[in-house]
Amino acid sequence: MARTRAATYDDQREHILAQAAALFAHQGYPGTSMNQVAAACGVSKATLYHYMRDKSELLAQIAQGHVGRLEALVAEVGAMALPAEQRLRLLISRFVQEYASAQNQHRVLTEDVKFLDPEAHQQVLDGQRRVVQAFARTLVEVRPALAQQQLDKPLTMLLFGMINWMFTWLKPDGVLNHEAMAPLVADLFFGGLHAVHAPQPAPRVPRSTIHPKETAR
Repeated sequence: MARTRAATYDDQREHILAQAAALFAHQGYPGTSMNQVAAACGVSKATLYHYMRDKSELLAQIAQGHVGRLEALVAEVGAMALPAEQRLRLLISRFVQEYASAQNQHRVLTEDVKFLDPEAHQQVLDGQRRVVQAFARTLVEVRPALAQQQLDKPLTMLLFGMINWMFTWLKPDGVLNHEAMAPLVADLFFGGLHAVHAPQPAPRVPRSTIHPKETAR
């Protein structure tokens, strides 16, 4: 008789993947042991192996899961009845925001995917190619001549070059956050430097609203 999974199985599995991604991102895949993953998750090593066969499966699940979410974003935006340029701008925005919320997973994808076994590596590569192809097709919808000039793929890769490595230099406490950067990337890509405008700062909440008791003093 098959063992019934606990109701918390999926949540625990996602917790393990998140903790492993954080360790891989900061220590590198080769420098992280299953003992460290188990300790970070607050479980025994035996419990960890109940969820993951080994460290290579952890890496594969992190990379494939991240690419899978990117493919889901492409499908979601593609299903919208939007003009091509607006659709591509939205794709840029959604990808930048996804990278912001999954920085550990994105770092693992960009830096540790080379440690995957050939089959898992190919699955991740195929997913990445589908994402790039979707962007390139949308770009051709905006400007059909790019396909004839064989510039659709190079321009798509240039676009990804702007957003894929943002996590290496954009500071969370800096002047600009990921939400503000997304339209800058789109404006620069579509219109060059002359099309870039500084984002409007978010309105500040009055101090009296933040600390209402101070107004009564």
